[in-house]
Amino acid sequence: MIRSILIAVLVCFSLPAIGYELSGNAIQGGMMIGRDAAGLEVTVDGKPVRVSPDGVFVFGFGRDHAETVTLTVGGDTQVISVARRDYVTQRIDGLPSKMVTPAPETLARIRAENADIAKARAFDTPETWFAQDWIWPSIGPISGVYGSQRILNGKPRRPHFGVDVAGPTGTPVVAPADGIVRFARTGLYFTGGTLILDHGHGVTSTFIHLSELTVEVGQKVIQGEKIAEIGATGRVTGPHLDWRINWFGERLDPQLLVGPMPES
Repeated sequence: MIRSILIAVLVCFSLPAIGYELSGNAIQGGMMIGRDAAGLEVTVDGKPVRVSPDGVFVFGFGRDHAETVTLTVGGDTQVISVARRDYVTQRIDGLPSKMVTPAPETLARIRAENADIAKARAFDTPETWFAQDWIWPSIGPISGVYGSQRILNGKPRRPHFGVDVAGPTGTPVVAPADGIVRFARTGLYFTGGTLILDHGHGVTSTFIHLSELTVEVGQKVIQGEKIAEIGATGRVTGPHLDWRINWFGERLDPQLLVGPMPES
């Protein structure tokens, strides 16, 4: 259903007068890449975005993004329709009560950890590694999907912003695209072992609940290189990888970049 919506949206774009190319998923959770815009100024809803020397730029749409976005490239402006999605409800029971409703004295720690994660996602690196053909960071059953409304121990909570891949503790996690490690830390309250890769222009991957981190902050990694191992750290009921993608503050759907899960 999602793929049929994407095709309908993409083929309806008119060719821009300036001649740049635009591809990707014009849908909530999607990411779009522009090319051939060298030397041109690009804005998304009036906000400037980075353009590489060879004319590549990127932008994305969060879970509940508005129905349209205004893209301006040089002197050309077009309004892009953003397809809406329906999200499933996911119930997770059996979590320790302190992980669902943290004690007041724990909230300061959680806020500090979230602030550090936000800093790692704020980099605007000039590289365009996000434009690669992405791969799955781990292969296994998909146990949680992007956008699902989570009900934890019977209480409605924030939506899930990643895709969960189930696997035994110790299962390798590899880089889905080239990047620079911006965050690598164990023991976070909600996310446990957490790693963030910077893929350029504000696009980052976050890997959560890891049992082992095999890279360090500042390290350059290439697509397919082992970066971590699946675990059951933080708020979980079993071992799995929670993989998330951001374009700055916009939370994107990783499955729209990699397609179907390969067979084990």
